[in-house]
Amino acid sequence: MSTHKGMAEWGYELFMERYRERRYGLAREGDADAGKGVVPGGFEPCLVTLFRLLASRDADGAREPVPLWHLRALARTGHLARAAELAFAISDEPKQGEALLALVEEAAGAGDLLGAQALVDSIRVRDCHDRALVALVPAWARAGELDRALALAERVRYPHNWGITWALLAKALADTGDFRGALDFADRAADSASSRVLTLLLDVATAAGDYVRAGDLVDRLEDLARLQGPGAQGHDPGGPRPLTAILVPEVGRGDLDRLDALLRRPGTSPLYPAVMVDVLEAAAETAGAEVVLALVERTQTLLDACSPTSWYADDLRAAAALMLARHGQVEWAMALADAMNAPHLRAGWQAEIVGELARGGDTGRAETLAHAITDRRARARALIAVVEELARRGETDRAQALTRAITDLWARGHALVPVVEELARRGETERAEALADTIAFRETRDRALFVVAGLAAPSDARRLAARLAALGGWYGITGLLEQLAPQGITAVTDALTA
Repeated sequence: MSTHKGMAEWGYELFMERYRERRYGLAREGDADAGKGVVPGGFEPCLVTLFRLLASRDADGAREPVPLWHLRALARTGHLARAAELAFAISDEPKQGEALLALVEEAAGAGDLLGAQALVDSIRVRDCHDRALVALVPAWARAGELDRALALAERVRYPHNWGITWALLAKALADTGDFRGALDFADRAADSASSRVLTLLLDVATAAGDYVRAGDLVDRLEDLARLQGPGAQGHDPGGPRPLTAILVPEVGRGDLDRLDALLRRPGTSPLYPAVMVDVLEAAAETAGAEVVLALVERTQTLLDACSPTSWYADDLRAAAALMLARHGQVEWAMALADAMNAPHLRAGWQAEIVGELARGGDTGRAETLAHAITDRRARARALIAVVEELARRGETDRAQALTRAITDLWARGHALVPVVEELARRGETERAEALADTIAFRETRDRALFVVAGLAAPSDARRLAARLAALGGWYGITGLLEQLAPQGITAVTDALTA
């Protein structure tokens, strides 16, 4: 129980990041000089040597196979054959199939379509083979190789993959401006009962200007929502809920007719509260003031129709509060937060409201409200949000000054990371690195230095990569190694497999 103390006030993501980074402790004295003498003799060769040595040390006594994320890195950096060799060494056939599928996806994303296609035929796990074909079809289409894409689409084995294959092909053609071809392939997916497929087809129809087809697809998505249950995501876990896919674009255009019709229906409305939360979250970014106020009224209608103590009532209040805060309606937003059923959540939502107000542009008022929050954790969370927005707007001096008001040592360092990033983005590498070195906790400081390295000129980036490797090991900065010295990926591979 004590492990989770403060989670509501910090918010889940911030709480977990704080918990993880604090475990590694404070930065040691002398760390600022670590790694600085590693790269003077040629940059890339020295980096490769450093990473090989560090990987050899970490691999001593290790029995685990090369991790999948490393195989992906090999494929991204042009070493698909080496990655495939290691994947084929995986004895568990399902895991081998998933690894090969991942390499096909990475190679396709990197533009190596021939290599990816050659690898597809070596996948023995039928489901993974099918999914690899599905991944390659739109990639070939976007590359202008429609015949290849069509040939692969015809090879997809399982009926449950046919709809998404043709829908992805249609979307790829629509993205290239070939609307006639897109609609032809959309016809092949039209019988699908998958919300993901129907949503893709709706995008295609809208882009092609076929509003009759788009209207029919909207009706089918609404019917699918009723059939599967009001909050269901259908056959596509993680995909949009059918009603969300319909309502968000309509509300974005200021069209609330369907929303009103759903709310007026007697009994259990198919407008599950989770869908309304989706709509409110989308409206916070895109809707005008009139639509925002209209949505709050309808949210209250939905709240009146359900039990005020139900678990989803607070979700509705929170989403409406954040939408209102983004549009400057702070008093109304705070009133919704105060009405929440769980008292321990209120301080956390006050911090969220301050963050939304800041992101909406009113950083001065947000700062005042942040200081007024009585809970110290939630106050730190709110101040972090204001600092992040100030840094994003380029007000680095004001942002840095505001971090001094944060009493929690980790939170103060965390708030400095976006300031460091903005300084690095403006080319002030030396100042950014010096500010990163003031961060007290080691993992937070390394995260800031990683950001600087990713934005720095090549010589500074290599120096910082060497420094980070010396401080924390090679595995945390593989992405930098890909960028700065791609041959270092194979050096690490050789060390891990020696």
